[in-house]
Amino acid sequence: MKKFLIPATFWVLIGVFLVILGEFFIPAVRDFFRGSILFLLPIAIFFLLGIVLIVLAMKGEPREMLRKFLILTGLSSSGFFVSILLHNFIYGLFIYLFGSDFWQRIGLGDEPVFFFLAIIVCPIGFLIGMVGSIVMFVKKKNSF
Repeated sequence: MKKFLIPATFWVLIGVFLVILGEFFIPAVRDFFRGSILFLLPIAIFFLLGIVLIVLAMKGEPREMLRKFLILTGLSSSGFFVSILLHNFIYGLFIYLFGSDFWQRIGLGDEPVFFFLAIIVCPIGFLIGMVGSIVMFVKKKNSF
């Protein structure tokens, strides 16, 4: 396997992450994507690159610690998209099965578990994996 695939995939994943942050927090970027299906394109690419990074880290020969950080980064980026989909699916499924006022009747305004994973757990895991991978790349340039 080519040595440049893992670092290249990792750095592209970081770039896509920055685009997603721009979509959420920079008004000019948000306005560019508003009302368009293109809003989902960076999130889908983020998901796919996460899967690619997991596969490359598992098949590749990176050092043990770097492999763990790369897998954490890939799982977190993929988990973000999956958590969003599951959050919306569960929310809609429970409304379909139990009525439109289900969430208000049980005292919740929304489905909390996958929402918490998508908003809190996955971004923190991604940042930890990203920083750890960068430190490992810098610490030893030839980590493979």
